[in-house]
Amino acid sequence: MAGVRPPAVRIAATLALAALAGAAAQGLHVPLPWMIGPLLVTAAGSVAGAPLAASNRLRNAGQWLIGTALGLYFTPPVLGVLATLAPAIALGVAWALALGFGFYRFLWWSQRGRDGGLARSTAFFAAAIGGASEMAVLAERAGAQVDRVAAAHSLRVLLVVVIVPFTLQALDVHGADLAATARQQVHPAGLAVLLAASAAGGLAMRRLGAPNPWVLGALAASATLTGLGLAGSALPRELSNAAQLAIAVALGTRFTPTFVHSAPRWLAAVAAGTLAMLAASAAFGAALAGLLGLHPATLVLATAPGGIAEVAITASVLGLGVPVVTAFQVARYVAVLTLTGPLFRWLHGPAHR
Repeated sequence: MAGVRPPAVRIAATLALAALAGAAAQGLHVPLPWMIGPLLVTAAGSVAGAPLAASNRLRNAGQWLIGTALGLYFTPPVLGVLATLAPAIALGVAWALALGFGFYRFLWWSQRGRDGGLARSTAFFAAAIGGASEMAVLAERAGAQVDRVAAAHSLRVLLVVVIVPFTLQALDVHGADLAATARQQVHPAGLAVLLAASAAGGLAMRRLGAPNPWVLGALAASATLTGLGLAGSALPRELSNAAQLAIAVALGTRFTPTFVHSAPRWLAAVAAGTLAMLAASAAFGAALAGLLGLHPATLVLATAPGGIAEVAITASVLGLGVPVVTAFQVARYVAVLTLTGPLFRWLHGPAHR
């Protein structure tokens, strides 16, 4: 029943299945095995009607750990380099807004006269390259079809998470640009301080009502410690893998039978538009990398239309300029979240649906 918390046994069984999928993917040398393996298995199982379930608390914990890990890349030398990239980051934000607007126009055009018609607000908030939950809230306020908005963002992120790592692996791309963490080894005392500080950052962001608080709060706290030279430990690989698994399960279980059968033309349009955005962003990122003197793959990831955690994990695993990718993605995320609502009202008026 809707609204009833899934029993612990279903969550445990789902995690066990996801862990097996992650181990199998690692054995097969799949890129991002602890993200892609669990994601594909849980998505396929959910679509088939298997009683899989995810825990929001575990997802939050996964985001907290990923935010903590990302912050460890923001060493003082890296922060100095990032300051020089501010104009490029602003250009990346403008690109994301323009890309989202083009996606909106495509979705609106592709769905006219179909499926009983489509509200402009639904197409607009589905196309914005922001977080699924945040865009769903904005969509609801604008009178949009929230289920279609959430479905569009889930499918977009899934496609990015799967296509980009496989493409980069096929091209044998790895290890380029600012990718060293502040610490390479785990020290228990330093790890305890790091986790406590990043957890406090996440809790503070949550208390302030900030979006995506566990990623952004943990990232801010960890990056602050790292930038001040106070980060005393690396994050164990096992914790990073567990975090990827928790995030993957949370995304994969969104793909229910209803998700697939409710509006197939809509999902097909979202998939086609996402593929076009990936191609356009790859070209834009490669061109920008040429201007900045950075590795093209780093800027391709930095401008990819995915989620912060998922794209940054890809950069981390492949050793591709994690601070640059994270800075671009965080700036894009904040700008899209802040500007999408006002842009919609400016373009269509507060009462237009």
